[in-house]
Amino acid sequence: MSKTVIGFLAFPGLLQLDLTGAYGVFAAGPETAVHLIWKDLTPIKSSDGLAIAPTVTMVDCPQLDVLCVPGGSGILPLLEDEESLTFLRKQAESATYVASVCTGALVLGAAGLLHGHKATTHWSSTDLLAPLGATYIPRRVVKDGNRITAAGVTSGIDMALTLAVELWGENTAKTIALNMEYAPEPPFASGSPETAPREVLQAWLQKNANRQSERTAAVTRAASKLSVEKPDMARGRPGTL
Repeated sequence: MSKTVIGFLAFPGLLQLDLTGAYGVFAAGPETAVHLIWKDLTPIKSSDGLAIAPTVTMVDCPQLDVLCVPGGSGILPLLEDEESLTFLRKQAESATYVASVCTGALVLGAAGLLHGHKATTHWSSTDLLAPLGATYIPRRVVKDGNRITAAGVTSGIDMALTLAVELWGENTAKTIALNMEYAPEPPFASGSPETAPREVLQAWLQKNANRQSERTAAVTRAASKLSVEKPDMARGRPGTL
């Protein structure tokens, strides 16, 4: 069996569970190398304070079979960071799968990699997919061709298990889920805006209003650049609209 090469973009301000949930699934796969990729090897700090050490730079990163972008507050600079976006476009040309967790989908979108695709993201940012050329589908995991996107945070585990079936077969994926004891039984149904108490939802929206406004502005700027030129998703090469 040839080794499966998987890489996560490990940028400052990522949400660690976006990365570590899916990482735990992929790292348990047979004959697998998992890379944490950034511009240099200096440890980065997640938005919730966890130090994470990149294992390879963008320059030295091998061709990936699976490219995955997590989300988090740190996506704002990435949406307009041409070095990172160029890296993603180049890797996506030959990657077997291009994936995201949570608002990492917006970064893929800013790179033009979701144009014409169905996708999902965190519930608070679903309206930002359309400006980037994607069609929102209200599911925890959306697979469209070789693009596979997960909704918010914990759904990254679902996404990784979905890909584990594709990569290594259903029995291996089920074994990974068993080893992780992945059988969620939350103590309350507050994990989505549809089921959360109204006062909880309103408090979240109020607390995060400024961040949402900044994210909308950054996506708008990223989308304006894509209106001039987008990668041709069918061929993975740049093409003018």
